[in-house]
Amino acid sequence: MSGPETDRAEHEEHPGRQDLSRWQRLSPRSVLASSGMLAVPLVTALVLRVSTSEDPTRGLFEAAGLLAVAVLVVASAWWRWFFTRFRVTEQRFELRQGNVARSFRSIPRERIRSVDLTAPVLHRVLGLSVVRIGTGQRSEGDSELRLDALSTPQAELLRELLLRKEPGTSDTEGTGAAHHAGARNGIELATMRPSWYGYSTLTASLLLVTWAALASALSSLSDLLRAFGATSWVLERLPTTTEQALAGGTLWVGVLVLLLVLLLGGWLGALVISVEMWWGFRLTLENEHTLRVRRGLLTTRAVSLEKRRLRGVELAEPLLLRAAGGGRLGAVATGLESGASANGDNKALLPPAPRRVATRIGAEVLDGRVGFPPSERLRKHPRAALRRRMARAGLVVGGVLAAATTAPLLGPLPWWFPPVTAALAAVPAVLFARDAYRSLGHALCGEFLVTRWGTGVRRTVLLQRDAIIGWRLRQSPLQRLSGVLTLAATTAAGNGWYAIRDVDGARGVEFAERAVPGLLASFLERRDSEDTTPTEDERTTPSEE
Repeated sequence: MSGPETDRAEHEEHPGRQDLSRWQRLSPRSVLASSGMLAVPLVTALVLRVSTSEDPTRGLFEAAGLLAVAVLVVASAWWRWFFTRFRVTEQRFELRQGNVARSFRSIPRERIRSVDLTAPVLHRVLGLSVVRIGTGQRSEGDSELRLDALSTPQAELLRELLLRKEPGTSDTEGTGAAHHAGARNGIELATMRPSWYGYSTLTASLLLVTWAALASALSSLSDLLRAFGATSWVLERLPTTTEQALAGGTLWVGVLVLLLVLLLGGWLGALVISVEMWWGFRLTLENEHTLRVRRGLLTTRAVSLEKRRLRGVELAEPLLLRAAGGGRLGAVATGLESGASANGDNKALLPPAPRRVATRIGAEVLDGRVGFPPSERLRKHPRAALRRRMARAGLVVGGVLAAATTAPLLGPLPWWFPPVTAALAAVPAVLFARDAYRSLGHALCGEFLVTRWGTGVRRTVLLQRDAIIGWRLRQSPLQRLSGVLTLAATTAAGNGWYAIRDVDGARGVEFAERAVPGLLASFLERRDSEDTTPTEDERTTPSEE
């Protein structure tokens, strides 16, 4: 028994389950969910305009306009619900949308890479979930199918059906009911720890979002003070000249208070965002072949990924997080969109957490075939790579010195301002350059290629060697002078390519040939006289292979 017959048999055995092989509509409650997101603000604006308008006639016209917009929003939501249908056949998932401008999508079930469930606050209240079906296509329009929204039980049923290993297999097949109950609940690989929220606050992206929100709040406060005529009252109580501010200590106190507000506000804001993003996080292994991530406080998210789509893992260590001994773990898999159109953190396997936990989970996700190697097992890059990074640091310091030299044209400054400013800029520039060089490394660990790079965010990628479909060699004029090149492994997974930066030219080509024998053979020119003895900086341990 397979396909629609299996689904009908399951429907007879479980009357509460819908037969998805027949055409289905979205949940009727989706009309409330989609229209409510816009109708509520419109109604609020309607009430405010009517109650605050000085001209009753004008207020009524504005209210009528807002009411018409609200009606159009509700009508549009109902129209979309009425003309949207889907079904799951033995081999395909089919979706029909629209009436005037009709759209019909039919994709093979084996092309479905991921099924994600998302439930914003209003959807959770109504018992709904948004279903996103990833197809793994690179083009933005074909990369994802979206059903907004289904009832949560129906969404779970659709997810289970689409992520079966083979179309037509039933969840009721197997060794027993107890086995399948455990399979559906999943084997828990990781769960959120309260201490991990602190690691999330050390990521620059969350801090920047919080500071942007603070800046917006200050701008709104300024507009509010100006609207109530309180700006002059505030200005009268501020020093009018720099000398007055310095004499009274007001300037230094103001700077310290501002820094404290930025640091404390940024940390608290990042903590709040982290709690909302990662509350209730669980990483589970379902049916021995599907990884599932659940997380979210207000908006719940559930991302499913088949292990057969997994081609490796990536450990990201932002600078502040790395200093605290933490890192983020992500999946390198086919079917996970990348770039601006990607769905946020759909590749995240672990929130910011202690590095030892991230490396352990990475090894478990890869079934223990490989783990993140220590730095001493990575092959070092030539000293030319360090010189290139030092040269970039020199350019930065030169730019700072040039700007500091021209600064006195805008106002009087002491003679020592340019050299001191350049010296202060040189210290972090040199430190970042040396750290960027120390972060470089690559190796072959069994069936995986390992590459590491970066300083602001250090990334270590474990990529299956049999997932490499090509090599891209790039050598700029300056790299040619230094005798190095950038070697990139191209793959259908993740970002599409992963680079080994500033590696020695001959060694890099040799490494690529060892990683995937025969892939570069037709492009290589063998020279028996060529010395292939590794230099001291490139020497590696015998356990590399």
